[in-house]
Amino acid sequence: MAIKTDIEIAREAKKRPIMEIGAKLGIPSEHLLPYGHDKAKVGQEFIKSLAGRPDGKLILVTAINPTPAGEGKTTTTVGLGDGLNRIGKKAVVCIREASLGPNFGMKGGAAGGGMAQVVPMEEMNLHFTGDFHAITSAHNLLSAMIDNHIYWGNELEIDERRIVWRRVMDMNDRALRDMVVNLGGVANGFPRQTGFDITVASEVMAILCLSNDLEDLQKRLGDIVVAYTREKKPIYARDIKADGAMTVLLKDAMQPNLVQTLENNPAFVHGGPFANIAHGCNSVIATKTALKLGEYVVTEAGFGADLGAEKFFDIKCRKAGLKPAAAVIVATVRAMKMNGGVAKADLGTENVEAVQKGCPNLGRHIANVKGFGLPVVVAINHFYSDTDAEVAAVKAYVAEQGAEAILCKHWALGSAGIEELAKKVVSLAEGPSAFKPLYADDLGLFAKIEAIAKGIYRADGVEADKSIRDQLKTWEAAGYGHLPICIAKTQYSFTTDPSVRGAPTGFTIPVREVRLSAGAGFVVAICGEIMTMPGLPKVPSAEVIRLNDLGQVEGLF
Repeated sequence: MAIKTDIEIAREAKKRPIMEIGAKLGIPSEHLLPYGHDKAKVGQEFIKSLAGRPDGKLILVTAINPTPAGEGKTTTTVGLGDGLNRIGKKAVVCIREASLGPNFGMKGGAAGGGMAQVVPMEEMNLHFTGDFHAITSAHNLLSAMIDNHIYWGNELEIDERRIVWRRVMDMNDRALRDMVVNLGGVANGFPRQTGFDITVASEVMAILCLSNDLEDLQKRLGDIVVAYTREKKPIYARDIKADGAMTVLLKDAMQPNLVQTLENNPAFVHGGPFANIAHGCNSVIATKTALKLGEYVVTEAGFGADLGAEKFFDIKCRKAGLKPAAAVIVATVRAMKMNGGVAKADLGTENVEAVQKGCPNLGRHIANVKGFGLPVVVAINHFYSDTDAEVAAVKAYVAEQGAEAILCKHWALGSAGIEELAKKVVSLAEGPSAFKPLYADDLGLFAKIEAIAKGIYRADGVEADKSIRDQLKTWEAAGYGHLPICIAKTQYSFTTDPSVRGAPTGFTIPVREVRLSAGAGFVVAICGEIMTMPGLPKVPSAEVIRLNDLGQVEGLF
C-alpha cells in the first residue's frame, strides 16, 4: 500500500470551524478575527483580559543536531499536544510560522507531518495571514526612510559608511547578499554598499516575537540602532520617526494566529525567527496567551538544542519571565546512524554499532538541557525501517545518561502513538524544576559568548579579532552589557563546520562579526561561514511545487 504524503493527509483533514476551536479555549467569537473558516487572529483586548489568570505548564520540544535523515521536531511537538489532550489534559501547541525561503529551497514545509500536523497546511506554508509580509514591509519602510532622510539633507548627520540597517525579503537569494544601492545619478540619492537578509533574520521579526503588546512593540522598534554619525553617535529608528508607521504596519501581525491540529486541538502559529541566525522561537505573546488558556503548552525551539534550546532559555525565557517545566529531546534511529558515519542511502539497513557510535550527539544535548535545571525525556521519532535492536540501543544509551527514551509513533498513529510520552511529560512537569539560564546578566558580552561556546558547544575557546572585542566593550560602555547573546552559526554541528557530526572536541568557535539588536534586546555573534541571507540549493523544492489539475498545491512535503 502506498504511503500518503503529508499534503495528501492534510487535504483529507476533517477541520472544525475556527470559532469552535476558539470555544475550546474559552475565546468568545467576537474576539476572533477570522481569516477564512479555519484560521483566525486573537484580539488584543481579550489577551489583556487574561492578565490575572494562573499559567499552565510550559513544555519545550527540542532536538539533536539536524541531519539529512530527518528528526521531526515539529511533528513531535504537534503529536505531543494531541497526546496530552488525548489523556485528558487541556493542551495548546505553540509553533512558528514557515518562511517561504526554506519552503521553496530545501524544506518544502514546516507544519509537522503524517498524522501529527497543523492545518491548513498549504496556507501555513505559504502566505498564511500575511504576518511575514507585514514584517518585511515594516523593515523596508525603515530602510527607505533612512535613505530618504539622507537624500533630503541628512539633518541627523548620518555617516553613510556606518549605516547598519540592511533590507530584507522572505526568500533565499544569494545574489542580494552584498550590493550597491542608489546608483543612477543625483535623482536617486547617494550610492552606498548594503545588502539583504532574509526576513526571518530581521530584527523586526525578533522584536515582534519578543514584544508583550503594541506599546512594547513600538518602544522596541524605536530602540533599533540604524546608523552612526562620524562621531559614532548612534542613530535610532525613532530619530528617523519611523517607529509609529512601522507599528501601524505590524498592528495585525502582532495578533497571534489560531489554527488546529488534525485532531482538532488548538494551535497558535505565530512568528518565525530562524534559530541558526536569530533566536528561533515563536512569539512571546502567543506563548503567554496559551499559558493562560491551557493546562499544558507545548512549544518548540528551532534546530538542535545547542542553538534553539539555548536561545529559548537564555533569550526568550529570560526576557519574558518564562519558567519551563520540562523538556523533550527528539531523536531518530536514522539520525544516530548518520552521526555514526552511515551514508543516507544505507540508513535502511540495520546497524546497531553505528547507532551506538552516533549516540554521543544525543548525549551532549541531554547534558546541556539538564544543565539548565530541567527534567528531560527523549522522544524516539519512529521510522518504519527502525529495528527493535536499534531502538533498544538508543534506549540503553539514554538510560546511561540518567534519562528515559520513549518510542513514539505519532507520525503514523497520531495521538494514539504518543500516549506514553504524554504521560511521562506530565509526570516530569509535576515534579521539581530548578530552571536557570546559562549565564548571569552582568557577565561581560565576550564572556557570555565564551560561556555558550564552552558550556554548550564544548569548544576550547573563542577566536575574535581585537576590533570585535573592542566593539563589544563599546556597547558595554553604552549600557548594552546586560544583553544576552544570540549566536548565529551552522545548525548541523556543535562546531562551525557543518560536516562535523557527533560530539566533537578540540575546536574553537570563530566570531567574524557582531551586531547590536538593541530593539530586540540581544547581541548577535556571527560565527564561521553562516549567512544571514541563505541561497537556494542546486535543486530547490520550488522546482516541484505547482498546482495540479484540480487547482490543489503539489510539492509541499
